[in-house]
Amino acid sequence: MKTRLLFLGPPGAGKGTQAARLCETNGMKHLSTGDLLRAEVAAGTALGQEAETVMNRGELVSDTLVLAIVENQMKSFSGGGWLLDGFPRTVPQAEALEPLLKDLNQPIQAVVLLELDDAVLIQRLLARGRADDNENVIRNRLEVYREKTAPLINFYRKKGLLLSVAADGSVEEITERISSTLI
Repeated sequence: MKTRLLFLGPPGAGKGTQAARLCETNGMKHLSTGDLLRAEVAAGTALGQEAETVMNRGELVSDTLVLAIVENQMKSFSGGGWLLDGFPRTVPQAEALEPLLKDLNQPIQAVVLLELDDAVLIQRLLARGRADDNENVIRNRLEVYREKTAPLINFYRKKGLLLSVAADGSVEEITERISSTLI
């Protein structure tokens, strides 16, 4: 089974849920960039302090800093696979990630694209009941996702790494679909 993975998909497709299940079942490290940033900040590392300064100004953490944090995490564990969730989000980020993974001798083996109809995504996100989840905000987030991520999908498709998985049905059915595509 492929165990060096990247998850792509729109908000509400179930990336976090599926990543956690896949990593737990297969002994892989779940590298969620949001979680990694928060962990670095909490640990008070030099990278975490730099990230906190940027975030406290309300700015986005630079690609270079996120890449350094991902590199730090990948070097900190030996053996086993990993799953990147939330990075890269753009083609320039993907291009910056490639040499790092090559240096670590850990190239991506597969990019799993969780696909789901907009109507289902909107219903899922509305059902979460978050204050910022109203239909207009959700539709805007989906548009931003498509604008930023569509080129990334094509980038990995051209490399022969993209595996599309239907993200409808029960959590278990989706997990089974993902697992069967990674064999």
